[in-house]
Amino acid sequence: MPRRWLLVSREAPVSSEEDGTNRWSVDHLFLDQDAVPTLIEVKQSKNTDIRRKVVGQMLDYAANAVVYWPVDAIEEMFESSCDAQNISSDVKLREFLGDSVDPAAFWQRVRTNLEAGRIRMLFVADEIPVELRRIVEFLNLQMRPAEVLAVEIKRYSGQGQKSLISRVIGKTEEATARKEPRTGIVWNEESFFNEMYSRRGSEESRIARKIFEWARDKLPIIWWGRGKYDGSFFPGLEHKGMTYYPIAIWTYGKVEMQFQWLKTKPPFDDEQKRKEILNELNKIPNVNIPENAITRRPNIPLSVFKDDAVLKQFLEVLDAIIWEIFAT
Repeated sequence: MPRRWLLVSREAPVSSEEDGTNRWSVDHLFLDQDAVPTLIEVKQSKNTDIRRKVVGQMLDYAANAVVYWPVDAIEEMFESSCDAQNISSDVKLREFLGDSVDPAAFWQRVRTNLEAGRIRMLFVADEIPVELRRIVEFLNLQMRPAEVLAVEIKRYSGQGQKSLISRVIGKTEEATARKEPRTGIVWNEESFFNEMYSRRGSEESRIARKIFEWARDKLPIIWWGRGKYDGSFFPGLEHKGMTYYPIAIWTYGKVEMQFQWLKTKPPFDDEQKRKEILNELNKIPNVNIPENAITRRPNIPLSVFKDDAVLKQFLEVLDAIIWEIFAT
């Protein structure tokens, strides 16, 4: 399917630390119809930076963007760009998405893609030198799920006419095959933990396994995700005809608190109950979930729980959620 593009911002600021000042700016930030952030650097071939320096710059931008670009900041950039053009951001987004896609779900996918490192880095120039071409082809072959491409745009003129001819570099058949999304996959215990180990290593796999083993007794209904790229499992339980899934674990190394779904069921349809859970979570070292997240699905890196005492504290919060459910 051809890519469609939504311009988020020109000169999009990038920070190198949390709540820090903006250190860099990427020439253009776009989102495609799959909510994949696309960072674009535009250079002229006569600029010597196009050969190697621009690659280091782009990797700096990308590495920090996936960490320090909360989806709220991207949404604010988009709204500011629309305001500068006297365009309604809601109307612009609806025109891009169509009526079949919920804007809230789209921004959630942006967040998921960032957290999973699913971004696209794109170099654009009137001529892509051979050194850059080789680097782009190598990086795109090796990186997954991130994509690295270059676009060469040449200008031709003659007989009173001008035309622009573009060529995409880096999208080789081998690289495309490696990044081709899985279709029809239903994750299970074996595939989830194999992928988890491959992507996040032994420590985070161990933590995910401990949560999984704990859930066998406490939240015995395991729903396995069907993500094309990312595996997940949602441990849950049934009570009074309703199924509760308090958390989800993802192969990109995050545990997601399911406040967005809990708020539709008692007792967590009471905002105060969700706040109580949030307060207990924030007592855990290195956990700091904002209060407005009690209507969303905030996540916590699994690495936070590398100390068994900290993991025990987290599981005790989940025990409190279970107790509240059965007390209803």
